[in-house]
Amino acid sequence: MAEIPSTMPAVAYRKSLPVGDAESLVDVTLPVPRPGPHDLLVRVEAIAVNPVDHKVRTNSDPGGEPKVLGWDAAGVVAAVGDAVTEFETGDEVFYAGAIDRPGANARFHAVDERIVARKPTTLSFTEAAALPLTSLTAWEGLFERLGLHDGALKNSGTLLVTAAAGGVGAMVAQLARALTSLTVIGTASRPETARFARRMGVAHVVDHHKPLIPQVAAVAPDGVDFVFSTAGTDVNLSAYADVLKPMGQIVAIDDFGPIEIGLLKSKSISFHWELMFTRSLHQTPDQAVQQHILSQIARLVDAGVLTTTATVDLGTINAENLREAHRVLESGKAIGKITLTGF
Repeated sequence: MAEIPSTMPAVAYRKSLPVGDAESLVDVTLPVPRPGPHDLLVRVEAIAVNPVDHKVRTNSDPGGEPKVLGWDAAGVVAAVGDAVTEFETGDEVFYAGAIDRPGANARFHAVDERIVARKPTTLSFTEAAALPLTSLTAWEGLFERLGLHDGALKNSGTLLVTAAAGGVGAMVAQLARALTSLTVIGTASRPETARFARRMGVAHVVDHHKPLIPQVAAVAPDGVDFVFSTAGTDVNLSAYADVLKPMGQIVAIDDFGPIEIGLLKSKSISFHWELMFTRSLHQTPDQAVQQHILSQIARLVDAGVLTTTATVDLGTINAENLREAHRVLESGKAIGKITLTGF
């Protein structure tokens, strides 16, 4: 393992600015972080970009101090904290990190070992970097919030997932196809997104720019059992209430204002939130569950059951390329995951 330098290249922002502004994301040089007792210091080889990146950039002004974003990474362990037990230097890892710590858009990144796993051996760093945040969100939403079982013969019924060609939607479709017997209906509005959604495991595609109720009724006349709402929860809540069966369940991950939750009462429909940062943000005693989930994801990838959702790599990790990644995400036109590789 090469000697660890004292400083490193990174991409940060100092003020909340529109993505078209050259100062919205800038190249900086920062001190290499020192790993805490339970931390790994990872030499970052690849990252992926998520909606949370541009949401933090536009809604959290750091007041002039450089703030590093990035919550999807794959790399090599360069150093370990004194209390680390699961990893050693040289291990190849992937993870999503913690939202209340500096992000991974930097050459070196400190992260708690409990939310890290060894990366799939069959994937490159770039392919692996696309998976952690969305895999954790999809797994926790399906198997913890909705209470499904990760065994193919244990679940039947119908699942509606919105934005099925997005990063989370694509992983929901893959996991539901691989580990349950659910029939997956996914929303997509363009031929290319519909094709990608089907490749990920969606059996029926409906257009989220058209009324959902008649489209869903056409493929699931008896209604659906579950909704995984990755986008448009407030706009679609009345439609969900209509198409869900009595005692159906919704899990949502998007951000919105007040909603008419009373629409769900007559059918006793349950509403769940899913935020994959909850465990690290609140230091729950079961943080290591995320290491277990990512290890399961890696095994399923290496067995050929799951595949990466990486679709576009924009080149090296620098401010110009990250601004372009944010621009694409903000346009709502992204398919799968956008990645960047190396420095």
